[in-house]
Amino acid sequence: MITVTGATGNVGRTLVELLAGAGEEVVAVSRQAAPAAAAPAAPGVRRARADLGSADSLRPALDGSRALFLLLGGELNSHGEHPSALLDAAKAAGVERVVLVSSQVSATRPDAVSHARLREFETAVGESGREFTVLRPGGFASNAFAWAESVRTRRTVLAPFGDVALPVVDPADIAAVAAAALTEAGHAGRTYELTGPEPISPRRQAAVLAEALGEEVQFVELSRADAHAHLATFMPEEVVTGTLDVLGVPLPAEQRVSPDIETVLGRPAAPFADWVARNLPAFR
Repeated sequence: MITVTGATGNVGRTLVELLAGAGEEVVAVSRQAAPAAAAPAAPGVRRARADLGSADSLRPALDGSRALFLLLGGELNSHGEHPSALLDAAKAAGVERVVLVSSQVSATRPDAVSHARLREFETAVGESGREFTVLRPGGFASNAFAWAESVRTRRTVLAPFGDVALPVVDPADIAAVAAAALTEAGHAGRTYELTGPEPISPRRQAAVLAEALGEEVQFVELSRADAHAHLATFMPEEVVTGTLDVLGVPLPAEQRVSPDIETVLGRPAAPFADWVARNLPAFR
């Protein structure tokens, strides 16, 4: 059995499907209870509710699992128990393998306050005595969902730093690498940097959306101040500043295309256009 946290998100949902499709028994963990109208869980999948800030809340979902997938959502900026408590609970439950989704920024900007919690988790996973794999993705292609309403209603994308290109990664590729690390030999002790196949700017992303929709999509470049004001409505200040630094003044390591997805999966990373094609209904 494999316990998957963050099971309702862009990565976790796909990972649960991949594992269940391969015949694995899965405990799909999320912070919120499934809504009453939710579809029944797929065969072999059991839903559970837990908070990664509390090891006790996760213990029932760990019982009988041989592997654990850790993805921090709202817990990223929380001040719950030290991550070692959660890893101790996993060890006590008999978990043998842990796969953690961290961030590229944990390595490229090791002093970034916004990613201190992820660095704590990386350290705890490495010291847990379990087989472990760390995944460090760059920016997610699915961040483009933030433009869905403006594209639907006004055929407009609003974003800062319109011509700064980063190799955004398809969350489905992160899930596929995680599935391999959870179920295959050869990934223990490895850290994989996960990026898309080429850098792509927000302006070019808007053009890809336009091509897929068959309609013009206007790109409007926001100032850093305007982008900061918008992000501050739902992000802590240190996360806003760090995000805008990466988007606006990326380090060479943050613009580099990593070969790790192709190394693990035996195929190239998916381009942004593939993510758009699968998610086009959100923008229509």
